[in-house]
Amino acid sequence: MSHYNEANPLVVRKAQPQDVEQILIFIKQLAEYEKMSKDVVATTEKLTTTLFSDTPFAEVIIAEYEGKPAGFALFFHTYSTFLAKPGIYLEDLYVDEAYRGKGIGKELLAQLANISIERNCGRLEWSVLDWNTPAIDFYKSLGANVLNEWLTNRLDGQNLNHVAAMCKAKIT
Repeated sequence: MSHYNEANPLVVRKAQPQDVEQILIFIKQLAEYEKMSKDVVATTEKLTTTLFSDTPFAEVIIAEYEGKPAGFALFFHTYSTFLAKPGIYLEDLYVDEAYRGKGIGKELLAQLANISIERNCGRLEWSVLDWNTPAIDFYKSLGANVLNEWLTNRLDGQNLNHVAAMCKAKIT
């Protein structure tokens, strides 16, 4: 693990189990920014299980600035049938307000692009709320394509249970 020094105040590292409390803090700060605080049901226990068990569902990288946690990116693998290659989906990218404007968001995305290339992924994708103009402008400045023709769909809660109950066959 690299450490902060005056020549390089920004360090990005893979998250470890002892980072789970900080990850939850970042998640709650992001939810507050996105006006979705009421939707956060994540706990340190749930995050530990889903991020650091023998079969993790996602990965996290943490940015530290001058030795202090400044932001994070949480991502997982997807798959493109058209490319016949894996991809990376960026679920959350967040930089603490006190550290914005220091290139941390750009560095987190650059690290994810690097990981994507190292893992032979065909793409790096993410969603952004349509009202989040600063983020949209930032992503466009990096060359990201906004896919306006694609709409995100979601089943959760009662609707997820309802559709699951429609199963008539078992996977064998």
